[in-house]
Amino acid sequence: MIASLVKAAGAPCPTVVLDGRDLPESDPQLLSALADLRADLTRQGSADVLKNAIVSPSRHPLFDLDYRFVQSLPQSHDSFDLRGSCGHSILAAVEAAARTGMIQPLVPGCRVRVNVLNNGDNVVCEAEETSGGGTRFTAHFLCSPPLELPELLMTGEPVTYVPFEGRSVPVSLVSMGNPYAFVDASHLGVDGPDALFGDTPGLFDTMTRLRIAVCTSQGWDTFGAFPKIAAVLPQEGGGLYVRAVSVPSWHPTVALTGAICLGAAAGITGTVPWSLAGSSARDPDALLQIRTPGGCVRVAAHSTSGPDGRRELAWVSVAEKQVEYRGPLARPRSTNAPRPPAAPLSEENPWVPLTA
Repeated sequence: MIASLVKAAGAPCPTVVLDGRDLPESDPQLLSALADLRADLTRQGSADVLKNAIVSPSRHPLFDLDYRFVQSLPQSHDSFDLRGSCGHSILAAVEAAARTGMIQPLVPGCRVRVNVLNNGDNVVCEAEETSGGGTRFTAHFLCSPPLELPELLMTGEPVTYVPFEGRSVPVSLVSMGNPYAFVDASHLGVDGPDALFGDTPGLFDTMTRLRIAVCTSQGWDTFGAFPKIAAVLPQEGGGLYVRAVSVPSWHPTVALTGAICLGAAAGITGTVPWSLAGSSARDPDALLQIRTPGGCVRVAAHSTSGPDGRRELAWVSVAEKQVEYRGPLARPRSTNAPRPPAAPLSEENPWVPLTA
């Protein structure tokens, strides 16, 4: 089993990137192999690695890579969530694929097209700058065809009122990149960015319980990591302060998919992010500034006017995402699974620059 360790700046932990051609395709056998890998990582002192990216040359002629994400959960070594995706791990997978010869080496300006098997996302990873230690990317999440913005609302409404501990809390449930529940932090007793970003275990526990309440109110499974939850506050002059829950603790910044989802949500009239983001949410092509405990992220959500005049989302992009390649892992135990024939690479030249 070929395995590489890659760390995206701002991610809560590194990602272990695996060659999917070495792994069984059935979920029970795959999870058994990942449980063995997790035990190996623990023995090597890397028990904090909770992200698994499975990548292979794409079988689809319009993509370079097929990618599948599996989230390791803290409950036990064989506990996983197969739902959802991870933007930081997508970039990690592209970096590892280039380093191990699955695709051509990355050079500034090249674009790698990734087919996300978890949820059907189309992601283009554009290399901004390359070095011996890693790559700086812009990640573009494409909507093909463009989506009317309200289609991203998981309940069909910009705000859903969730029964929570004797009161009703307004939450926006939006799915773009990953499903998210966005809540105005003031409804949780937070009065400013210092309180939002401070050492507040009570807030973490409250948000964890609210996420469970969201799932319960909609009849969704409370197990696992999805939908994720994030609390937001307005910035003076526009933009948002954001703090998000990850696995198993606070996210040090915000997930790449969280930034993507937030950028899309801020363009949907009436949502919590739209209400708080100010003027930056009113311009369909403005950059949304997101401040997190670990720094600032800028998101560009490009929308167009559809045939009926409604806004349609074409793509959402996040730039300046640095990825560090940490190298191959010591060979984990064998899965004893036969390696299937390699899928052919696309006959198209993926390194011809695409138009923006």
